[in-house]
Amino acid sequence: MVNAQLKEKIIQASQEIGIDQIGFTTAENFEHLRPSLLAQKAAGHTSGFEHQNLDERLNPDLIFDQPRSIIAIALAYPTKMRTRPPRTKQKRGHFARASWGADYHQILRDKMTQLIEQITALADESVTFKPMVDTGELVDVAVAQRAGLGFIGKNGLLITEKFGSFVYLGEIITNIEFEPDEPQESQCGDCTRCIDYCPPGALLGDGRLNAQRCLSYQTQTKGLMPDEFRPLIHNVIYGCDICQLVCPFNRGKDFHFHPEMEPDPEVVSPELVPLLTITNRDFKDRFGPLAGSWRGKKPLQRNALIALANLGDRSALPQILAVLDQDPRPVIRATAAYAVGRLVREFNPEIVDFLQKKYQQEQAAGTPSEYLDEYQQAVLKIMALKQNKRD
Repeated sequence: MVNAQLKEKIIQASQEIGIDQIGFTTAENFEHLRPSLLAQKAAGHTSGFEHQNLDERLNPDLIFDQPRSIIAIALAYPTKMRTRPPRTKQKRGHFARASWGADYHQILRDKMTQLIEQITALADESVTFKPMVDTGELVDVAVAQRAGLGFIGKNGLLITEKFGSFVYLGEIITNIEFEPDEPQESQCGDCTRCIDYCPPGALLGDGRLNAQRCLSYQTQTKGLMPDEFRPLIHNVIYGCDICQLVCPFNRGKDFHFHPEMEPDPEVVSPELVPLLTITNRDFKDRFGPLAGSWRGKKPLQRNALIALANLGDRSALPQILAVLDQDPRPVIRATAAYAVGRLVREFNPEIVDFLQKKYQQEQAAGTPSEYLDEYQQAVLKIMALKQNKRD
């Protein structure tokens, strides 16, 4: 066997480093994925966050000189908070579990750096490496599946036997040749729970998804969130866990192996109203360490406004009206108008006048029509309350 002893030593070293699962596969191409990926792109189902060069996504030899193997790793992350945030009068939002604790990109990079150092010390030959997380070229779940870490579920996520799908994935391309591990075939069978419970129907049933309809994707966009998705996020301001929480393979899975992954309840379940006016410095200090901060504060503030509307928090109306009046960003002002329309329950002529005035200001400033519509819809909803009161 090729480098069998080295492989065993690497597995042992990975355990000492704190890598929860490790697997090995060849550096052969992933061309079998091309038709599916092309079809997804043609259908408009991609998110745009993927590496854009498809050839590089499928061919390790285009991004690494003389690749021989790929080492895949997985780290299990917690699914339950050990303590809850204190009860206050404020409504709270939530980050999805994959964004709890420190940014997983950095955690994985640190683990892979340590592993590379160990391999370099153990190897008798000149060795080279290219580590990557999900911002790299390769398709993480495809690498991990072929390396035997688990199988790809109908929700498109890697599902491991021990940890379910609550794992972070990374891979290292190397010029060392190892005996590959056995890939795992899907064990989903006839189960369709993830498909059935996905609120916007983003899962296509074969492990692929329409990323444009995925709630996790929608929470990360920077423009107006399409109206149909707003009620579906409830009070989650980043990501989505639904397809994982309903998966039978995830039942009872909750691992706390890595202190840096432990969530701060006040951070991952933040009060929504203070988030609306948080400064850039405070945002960076408080939320910067989270993976969920990568798009900046605007999407999270937009989502916080939607969450307040979904929660029916009428006590937040003064703060939302202040955001509508003072925030410099058209997306946030328009979303605030939407929230006002959702939260006002009785006809209020002063709020109607305020919205109409703001509409006129936006119109004069050349604000795009899609933003103006939010003001108009809010006015119509509140005016309808006047009619209902007459009836």
